Amino acid sequence: MRSRRLFGLDRSGPKPRETRRGQPLRPLTIPNLIGYARLAAIPVFLYLALSSDDGRTAASSILFLAISGADYLDGFLARATGQYSRMGALLDPVIDRLTVLAGIVVTWEFELLPRWALAVLAVREAITLVLAQLALRRGVDLEINWVGRWSVWLTMGGIFLALATDAWIGPATFLVGLVGSLLASALYLKAGLSEARRG
Repeated sequence: MRSRRLFGLDRSGPKPRETRRGQPLRPLTIPNLIGYARLAAIPVFLYLALSSDDGRTAASSILFLAISGADYLDGFLARATGQYSRMGALLDPVIDRLTVLAGIVVTWEFELLPRWALAVLAVREAITLVLAQLALRRGVDLEINWVGRWSVWLTMGGIFLALATDAWIGPATFLVGLVGSLLASALYLKAGLSEARRG
């Protein structure tokens, strides 16, 4: 059971106390330092990809993979070290949104994925950011559901594959992630409305 929790397979039980509303931010933790590195790497990725001829360079593809993969690493280290923080709980989903939006910009510019699907996801990501800020102001903390987690991984994976190859697997993975993201948004909205009514 402990190993399942460590690797993020068991998310049952309440959120760690340190991540809840009203707790100190604790910005200087190992997981948060990884988050800051992810955030700083996003403009570097954009520069490398957008200055290329076709958006497909080894450096930009590997960097996008590293930014995306570190999303799991910071969570793993938080669980392994117990360095949970309110800052991490607020920062991590924002970095995920920005990572996906950066991938959308590049794949749109070079038409590496269907533009209609990219447009739908871009609108979804922007609305999610706005609604998350509104929820925080109203004191509503939403639990990230499994649909949302898998969708983020599939979406990022689809973007990475599209950056790395022109095979069909990239668009297919991306579209599955898009469908999951829209479903996750509906579940978040439902949960947020229920929480607001209880509040």
